[in-house]
Amino acid sequence: MSAVAGKGDGTIGKALSVLDQVAALGRPVRFSELVPHSPFPKATLYRFLQSLVSQGMLAHDPERGVYTLGLRLVRLAHSAWSTASLAPVARPHLDQLSAKVGETVHLAQLDHAQVLYVDKRNAGIPVEMYSQAGKVGPAYCTGVGKAMLAFLPPDMLDGVLSQQSYHPFTHSTLTGAAELRAALARIKERGHAFDREEHEPGIICVAVPILSREGRVLGAVSITGSTERTGLAALERFVPALRAAATAIAEDAGNWQFPDAAPQIISKTG
Repeated sequence: MSAVAGKGDGTIGKALSVLDQVAALGRPVRFSELVPHSPFPKATLYRFLQSLVSQGMLAHDPERGVYTLGLRLVRLAHSAWSTASLAPVARPHLDQLSAKVGETVHLAQLDHAQVLYVDKRNAGIPVEMYSQAGKVGPAYCTGVGKAMLAFLPPDMLDGVLSQQSYHPFTHSTLTGAAELRAALARIKERGHAFDREEHEPGIICVAVPILSREGRVLGAVSITGSTERTGLAALERFVPALRAAATAIAEDAGNWQFPDAAPQIISKTG
């Protein structure tokens, strides 16, 4: 799910929405594939594509007639990973946690009301799952997402919840704001969240938020396993280790003068 340009975003916002559309497909894409799903007329869409190519944000292969993400994005992504994500600060703590628990460890942040996975450590015996560093997932049905949502200020939470899709990925997915709010209240009370096969069948996790000294949500860290190998009760035993890792990450982030990590809330259109 890509971000949509708001009404007040102007030309830059519209061009970035085209960039999001290309990126969402995850492969080289032809102009004719973009047209049916674009809110812009053909001429406008083509003009945005050409501008993005000229700026190095997209690359165009004239022989195959396809567009791909540009190398300038690689440079920008590397810079963002180094300066605006928790990943560099959290690396040693994720390594220690992974070695201690032997299960998959995720580090995530909120991005436009969604979950952005910024780092991952695989289990000793890897489990196939959706989440990978750089991927975006839903906040309402993932452990890391719910752990972060539960600790957002009320006004910010309202905006984030209004942007959730509530698509029923599995039989366990929470599919409404009222149901989710009740779950978030319980998560905030106990301090950790679960994913009870809510996003992917057979995949469960326990997650805790990473909070600044002021209680601001910086991100979340989770331990994930397969129902074939473990259960929620077994994962919950790792909560003390999770909390210790989250506290250490928050402390290092604060010492590093980590930039404001509050999620950006975008207005819905259409």
